[in-house]
Amino acid sequence: MDTGSDRRSSTVDPRKVATLTGWLMVITFVTSIPAYFFLYAPVRDNPDYITGAGADPTASVALGAVLELILIVANIGTAVVPYAVYRRYSEGLALGYVTARLVECTFIGIGLLSLLTFLLMRQQGTAGTDAALGEVFVAIHDRAFLIGPGIFAGVANGMILGYLMYRTGLVPRGMAMLGLIGGPLLLAAAIAIMFDVIERGSALQGIATIPEFIWELSFGIYLIVKGFKPSPILAGLEGGPDARDAGS
Repeated sequence: MDTGSDRRSSTVDPRKVATLTGWLMVITFVTSIPAYFFLYAPVRDNPDYITGAGADPTASVALGAVLELILIVANIGTAVVPYAVYRRYSEGLALGYVTARLVECTFIGIGLLSLLTFLLMRQQGTAGTDAALGEVFVAIHDRAFLIGPGIFAGVANGMILGYLMYRTGLVPRGMAMLGLIGGPLLLAAAIAIMFDVIERGSALQGIATIPEFIWELSFGIYLIVKGFKPSPILAGLEGGPDARDAGS
């Protein structure tokens, strides 16, 4: 019995943990959506910009990179901040969630680095007139996004977090079911794109993303507004319900 870790976990305030986790989850939306869909769009749609042709995408890509750096910190925070709570149900699942988020962020970093390299080569004029090189960097970013926010976000936020929340009852189980449905759908859509069964950005991919999108956003907002629901795993934590409240 690790009495040292028990003493540390007893000082956790579930309400503060829930609120911070919720805000971090919302921050992932605020940073990722503008970066991918708007700020990176000029480069993704025009790989020949690497030759120096066309509008200068420096400001757009640089701002997108800053947002994604914040995204990486927020992503990791959504798993690390509530770790002391989640581990009271299953240390393996809590650690698995942290690990899956770290892997997701690794691929986000790879995609970010590819576009920053694209930008550097345009600025220094070292790419010559070979637009194909720009297509390579854009393709790396695309595949990194597919594996990171595509596959590993589905595994982490959909399957692992959804299962944790469903089993513990820390949020309404109906809400957690969205994660258990959305995670596999997100994973299946990403794999279908890899095998060229469906197209990237197609209506099918968009439909497959909806349950996961709603789950993650509703999870973040719920934690900010209400915090964790009473649950046996909160019993004994500072500010948490006692065993009688948890069982009610």
